[in-house]
Amino acid sequence: MDLDIIKQLTQQSDSKILLCVLDGLGGLPSTKGRTELEDAATPNLDKLAHNSDLGLSIPVERGITPGSGPGHLALFGYDPIKYQIGRGALEATGIEFKLQDNDLAARGNFCTVDQDGNISDRRAGRIPTDVCEKLTKKIENAINIDGYEVFVKPVKEHRFILVIRGDGLSDQITETDPQSIGAPPNMVNFLDPSGENTAAIVNSVIEQAINVIATEKQANSLTLRGWSFKPVMPHFADTWNVKAAAIAAYPMYKGLANIVGMDVLDGGISIDEEIDVLENAWDEYDFFFLHYKNTDTYGEDGNFPEKKAAIEYYDSLVPRLTSLKADVIIVTGDHSSPAIMAAHSWHPVPLLLSSPYVRDNKHSGFNEKECNSGNLGMLYAKNLMTLAFAHAGRLTKYGA
Repeated sequence: MDLDIIKQLTQQSDSKILLCVLDGLGGLPSTKGRTELEDAATPNLDKLAHNSDLGLSIPVERGITPGSGPGHLALFGYDPIKYQIGRGALEATGIEFKLQDNDLAARGNFCTVDQDGNISDRRAGRIPTDVCEKLTKKIENAINIDGYEVFVKPVKEHRFILVIRGDGLSDQITETDPQSIGAPPNMVNFLDPSGENTAAIVNSVIEQAINVIATEKQANSLTLRGWSFKPVMPHFADTWNVKAAAIAAYPMYKGLANIVGMDVLDGGISIDEEIDVLENAWDEYDFFFLHYKNTDTYGEDGNFPEKKAAIEYYDSLVPRLTSLKADVIIVTGDHSSPAIMAAHSWHPVPLLLSSPYVRDNKHSGFNEKECNSGNLGMLYAKNLMTLAFAHAGRLTKYGA
């Protein structure tokens, strides 16, 4: 729905909304015939589902595999086709790097390549963050591009950001990540003539960077993706007339929340610490976005048992969430990350909406099968916020 119309429909209320995002929640059946969520023991989520509306969420479009950026933007009520934020700008904002208007940012991954130059590990064994800090500092100190400043900053584990500052840069260049193992990192090419000079600059940056790390055992190469400039977005809190807070451990999700205008609270490094922050800030905000990363991490690693265990651990914390007595609780994911695919996928995502105004469904649990028969049906994630705010009594009638 048009955000300008939403802004006209919002009304004040004392109600509170809690959006719980289990990153990469959706899955596919393993050899046992059950998804990670179906196989997990989730008594607390099942109890919550018993008197909730259930459905399946389509992050972008049917058949489209979303990145985390568009997946979350849709959950926040933005059309992910209309509003696009590059991964580079998200990561940079997430670590509080102050992007200038002409800064070109990219998300970087350290990776491992074999003696033939082919990628054998896209995440360099998830090197510790302190190793990433040392490597990025060495690279930043070594790079010299005439007329441009180059910043290389650590994010978390194998992740880093690359920011190039100077005139005449373009985001119309290709990414270097082949998104698979057994292939070498790609050269950067320009997508239209405006990107020709930028592509040459980036290829020089990559060459200089690899000269620094080529002898490393694990992080001996790198990939870059998500070229983007500083985005301008409609302000979430102004649009929905709420005081909104985001709690996340990973910088990218902090960056996304910051870009759309939520207050980003320091969430520590674990979901337990995130919930501590949530409890302490409960009286100060109307809307909370609470992020949980582990489900996606293990899904992308192809680790079915660990993704299942991550879901079960989250379930053990659900009583802490429900005890806060939010007027509306949403539990869903930004996309599916089936362990059997070891990647994001296009499959619709389980969705739970709890409020005093749901219909009497009496679901037996929270999983893909139950959600498939829920009365929310299969809906686009960008429509979720209007449902949440309607259930919270924060939207007035449209039209005469």
